[in-house]
Amino acid sequence: MTVVDRKSGKTFGDVWEAIEDDPVEAMNLRMRANIMMAIDRSVRGWGLTQKEAAARLGITQPRLNMLLRGRINEFSLDALIGLIEPAGLEIEFSVKAA
Repeated sequence: MTVVDRKSGKTFGDVWEAIEDDPVEAMNLRMRANIMMAIDRSVRGWGLTQKEAAARLGITQPRLNMLLRGRINEFSLDALIGLIEPAGLEIEFSVKAA
């Protein structure tokens, strides 16, 4: 989804490119957001309390709450990848030319 800065008129490929000048960091944010959303959908589908879901993921309930609230800066890419399997998810990874 293209994002346009109203002040400058500059166009960005997505919101992450709009808020982060460093393209590597924008990519990292994009990847973290995608994983967080997938884990969120999975956890909410379990129909468990946050405490039960957190135990299933192997994290604390406050940590799960941060994830479900989208606190992206609280999670490294590595930490989120570690939650994929306990969340009952698989990850597909591909790299392509820009």
